[in-house]
Amino acid sequence: MLILTRKLGESIRIGDDIEVKIVGIAGDQIKLGITAPRKVDVNRGEIYEAIRKENSRAVSGNLSDDILNAMKTMKTNNQ
Repeated sequence: MLILTRKLGESIRIGDDIEVKIVGIAGDQIKLGITAPRKVDVNRGEIYEAIRKENSRAVSGNLSDDILNAMKTMKTNNQ
């Protein structure tokens, strides 16, 4: 894992088309701004894990309609 130190307003680049910028610091929280192409999914870690688990359930046929609809709504809102 690469660990970098950044100050408010500074950023890091990932490849040519992804930028992660420190846009706010309040107490023990840091607010990040992420610029990435639409084809790149950007999710919080806990959301990513929930999606991964639900995708596994979908493959096994145990996905409820409510969860499926919620995931579709999330994807539509992120595009």
